[in-house]
Amino acid sequence: MKFSTSRRVFELKDTLQGPLKFNPFVYNKLFLIWTILGLIGGIIAGGYWIVLEHLTHLLAGIDGFYVILLMTVAGLAAGLVIHKLGDPGEIDLIVDNIHFNKGRLDPKNNPSMILSSLLCISAGGSLGPEAPLVQVVGSTGTYIARRLGFKGEDIRSITIAGMASAFTALFGAPLGGSLFALEILDHKQVTRYYQAFMPALVASCASYLMFILITHLNLGPTWAFPTYSNPQINDIFYAILYSLAGAALGWLFILLVKKFKSLFGLLSVPIYIKLALGGFLLGSIACFLPLTRYFGHHELQEILTGTFSIEFLVTLLILKLIAIAITVTSGWRGGFIIPLFFAGTILGVIIYQLVPGQNLALVSVCIMASLVACVTRTPVSIIILLGTMTGFQSLIPIMFASLTGFFLAPKTPLINAQLGPDRSLRKKRQVGHD
Repeated sequence: MKFSTSRRVFELKDTLQGPLKFNPFVYNKLFLIWTILGLIGGIIAGGYWIVLEHLTHLLAGIDGFYVILLMTVAGLAAGLVIHKLGDPGEIDLIVDNIHFNKGRLDPKNNPSMILSSLLCISAGGSLGPEAPLVQVVGSTGTYIARRLGFKGEDIRSITIAGMASAFTALFGAPLGGSLFALEILDHKQVTRYYQAFMPALVASCASYLMFILITHLNLGPTWAFPTYSNPQINDIFYAILYSLAGAALGWLFILLVKKFKSLFGLLSVPIYIKLALGGFLLGSIACFLPLTRYFGHHELQEILTGTFSIEFLVTLLILKLIAIAITVTSGWRGGFIIPLFFAGTILGVIIYQLVPGQNLALVSVCIMASLVACVTRTPVSIIILLGTMTGFQSLIPIMFASLTGFFLAPKTPLINAQLGPDRSLRKKRQVGHD
């Protein structure tokens, strides 16, 4: 059986490495590989999403004081999975592997990542599925590239293409997902891995198509924001003002993450105890305010269409930021992009109520752009992502808001690996020496 499998792999590799003379088009074998990777990524993302939706629907009925017990047990179970199967790492590790490990992501950690993230997200953690899928699909790209005999930058490009296809499947924006995968690796030199852009874009389009076919989601915006029409020149200045609030919220979130990271760092306990403690805290917050539960994909629309007092929204915003920070620092698995979009929307609704006469879509989208650009340092891709996900008709205000949030970001990024290969390596050596 092993000989037969090896022979088929060898034959496929020989075919792909040989010239396809019958193909008169620009791309042939590489285009085929990128497309196949995207289709595989879409299948993985679609299957993951369906399982996650079923698990979430099953566990969402548990509420009240029982949610504290549920999330504590979920944290304990996820911690035991990580303890037994290995720590799959977080976004810092993914970025470091792209920089230092020749662009390779290890697929051996995928079972641990899939199981632990499904437990954490479906139980009600405040992180989304984007980061786990980036690890899983990106490492699948590494595996395919190595099996087909690719080396060097080709492996890195195919790995990044897998990461992009995962972002795209969940964000529903092939161009934005491709740029995000490149930009989050090194925001100062986004062109460092520009050779991976075409593989990322091709894989993203294939992944998006497959994901839509599997999940039966529509091709429209992710969220139904109010209509923004008749844009004015003053909207640009308003966008900059709104983005100041978004950047301030970004600073607050980063400070909360660093504070909780220090607190959890003081605990010399096994990882499953730390996750159980995190689950207890998250469950307690969700018991007091149920809208803080989950990562905000469905809850965001509820904030846009519901009627809430300013006092309630302020309380929700503060507790949601705390819940995201606890989820990130206690070891719960997931990504914080969509949760931050949710937090930005809450602040947008607060400002909209405080300053009557403003356009809710303009306020919210500009704050979302500024907040996420401040935290993730991805100002270019956020413009495309938000334009696609919200259906916002004009990208110009989003550009000004995103750039303002980016330039007002703290000097030290939340994702330390974003310092770049040289500075990140020096910092690691300095920490090790200290």
